[in-house]
Amino acid sequence: MAIILILFGLLISFVTVIIFLILLVRIIISFIKKKPFPKKLLIAMLVGIGVVTSIYVYEVYFFTFADIDREYIQNGPDPVLSPTGEFTANAYFEPYGGAVGGVNMWVEITKHNDNDNIKIIYYSDANDNILLDWVDEKTLFITNAGPYKSNSIKLDVGHEIYHDRGLACRSWFMKDEYETCYRK
Repeated sequence: MAIILILFGLLISFVTVIIFLILLVRIIISFIKKKPFPKKLLIAMLVGIGVVTSIYVYEVYFFTFADIDREYIQNGPDPVLSPTGEFTANAYFEPYGGAVGGVNMWVEITKHNDNDNIKIIYYSDANDNILLDWVDEKTLFITNAGPYKSNSIKLDVGHEIYHDRGLACRSWFMKDEYETCYRK
């Protein structure tokens, strides 16, 4: 869904730029030849700008993890139980882009004392070395390292999240789900 919305936004952006260029030509012609101002083109351009702005605001500030493609979900390393058994950490993989694409990784925390409530605390591109290790009861160290980059981080599972592109950090919908959000 998000990809379709972004492609639609790009199409509207392209059309808006074309309308803007036509509008500029028409404005110049209207001043030179004393013709009426091209109001319809101005309105069409302003509507295009409004639509593109709305799509941008929606994509940036209304982000949730609901767009994760769970159709081709792959399990990561075995689930890891916290020292007292209150939490379980699970890693999952989401392939994208076909043969030349990549793999996203996310970590879900299941809180057993809260009706097995599940919360995503980590989302990033997957690397070669994936490991989940509890530092203490509420701190999980997520190793996500490769030969050229590392997205490893230590998170307090009750108060912190990580999103490598920062979308969760800017999302108005997700502000109540964490106290600290990290990004690349």
